[in-house]
Amino acid sequence: MEEQNDSLVRVTIYGQEYTVKAKADPSYIVSVANYVNEKMEEVENSLTTVQTPLRVAILAAMNISDELFSSNKEIEETNHKVDEKTMFLVDLIDEKLNEEK
Repeated sequence: MEEQNDSLVRVTIYGQEYTVKAKADPSYIVSVANYVNEKMEEVENSLTTVQTPLRVAILAAMNISDELFSSNKEIEETNHKVDEKTMFLVDLIDEKLNEEK
């Protein structure tokens, strides 16, 4: 098994530079950091008063978590529908095979 070395990647989130050490591809780390930065800027732009970076980060984290939870729920619902249709098709195939016997 090939081991991937940790990469050091410099990213900027909400005006602060961070060095991130990760096994992931550096371009992926930059994409994640850019996404977090965009979400923090969205939160900042939606607020009527200036807030601390910590408060903006917490609100952005809640928005990102909501996106994750919603996506997971959609995936779960889709998987359930696929399972139901699969069982229906298996039953239909079994029924047709039994008719031919």
